[in-house]
Amino acid sequence: MNSLKDIKKRIGIEFKNEALLKLAITHSSYVNEYPAIAPESNERLEFLGDAILGMIIAEHLYLKFPEHAEGELTGFRASLVCTTTLAEIAKKIDLGNCILLGKGEEASGGRNKDANLAGALEALLAAVYLDKGLETTRGFLLKLFEAEIENPGEQGNCVDFKSRLQQIFQARKGEAKETPVYYIVEETGPDHKRVFTAEVKVRETLLGRGSGKSKKIAETEAAKAALEKLK
Repeated sequence: MNSLKDIKKRIGIEFKNEALLKLAITHSSYVNEYPAIAPESNERLEFLGDAILGMIIAEHLYLKFPEHAEGELTGFRASLVCTTTLAEIAKKIDLGNCILLGKGEEASGGRNKDANLAGALEALLAAVYLDKGLETTRGFLLKLFEAEIENPGEQGNCVDFKSRLQQIFQARKGEAKETPVYYIVEETGPDHKRVFTAEVKVRETLLGRGSGKSKKIAETEAAKAALEKLK
């Protein structure tokens, strides 16, 4: 596994607070096995990084493609921020070999799992943001995504069910033009094996329900279920 020094050299960023960098690469499985060494995983950073990623990509697409309508920009963004694309970009900087994993996750091929790679990349973006600020983060992110941003509609392996559902409702006329809203309605299981259940609604109408090991996965499954129903 690579050291923090190797990571900093690879991404070209020197951290003032190296604890943020270490936290960004700490998977929940490592915390479960070594709580005294790592009391917190990168999941909170992943949450922040997801928002930062979406904002910077949306801003860049808005400025880069002034001739494209909202629906097209939504599709472009979805293709760039989906798990498959994020995992491929994480591989460019060999982030998988940097992640701190528990023995079980390591044995099951955790370093090559798209979800782990995408989550670590989002957490890394959040760590850069907290340590260096928005402008440095923007430059770092856009450099990482440079090739993908040139042709955002060609990321064909991505299926963003939430964006597809949103596009359907944005295309409607009048009162039917609503924005789907997601709610986490249930959390079960121990802390290290939480299962979340989400519902997606328009006003009071339930469109779909789904579950997963993270809120993001649960919401994606709910959107997928809604799309199946709408078919």
